[in-house]
Amino acid sequence: MSDVDVKFGWLSGAGPLGSVFGVSFVRGLAPREALVRLGVDESTIDEMTFEELDENAEECLESSDGIDAGWAGAVRMGDWTVLVEPGGWRVAAGTGVLERLSQGAEVVAVSRHDYASDDFAHAIDGRLITQFEPLAPHLRSGDDPDRWIGAMRDLGLGLNGFDDPLPEDPIGAAFALAGVITGVDLSPALLEMTFLAGTTNPDD
Repeated sequence: MSDVDVKFGWLSGAGPLGSVFGVSFVRGLAPREALVRLGVDESTIDEMTFEELDENAEECLESSDGIDAGWAGAVRMGDWTVLVEPGGWRVAAGTGVLERLSQGAEVVAVSRHDYASDDFAHAIDGRLITQFEPLAPHLRSGDDPDRWIGAMRDLGLGLNGFDDPLPEDPIGAAFALAGVITGVDLSPALLEMTFLAGTTNPDD
């Protein structure tokens, strides 16, 4: 078993975050400010456990017919705020949220979406540095798409084209790369922390 599997395998497969989620690492913003920039209604922000956050997201997802989970939580880890979107993928989806969130800050975002596409993105001060799908890491975009090429190669993220073997665990490798950039290696202990959390759908 590789180091990536040991450290980050809990984020793949049938893990506690499920098969659709987004996790973003934000340096330069406190948890509340990161949530507001994400689009969370500030009046809904409160402290809650991950279980409460996950239940709220599931209820919102059901009421929207699976379109929008609408909830996010944030917690401080070292120099970074970690944003968790159960059932959501706003930051890494390239919808302008990443640009807004990274203004005057740095953001590393990973989204898992088992029946669509996964994404990895790194942005600084509103500028996209690199973005790719973990299953096709050689198809990178951004202003400096090769910035992390050495770490990507070390983590088994193929770089040369379709002849490269697919990553054994693309989501695990994406989170390992996030750990290289941020110094934050996510463990299941994250889910034992108390989050600030709120919703973008305050009427639900």
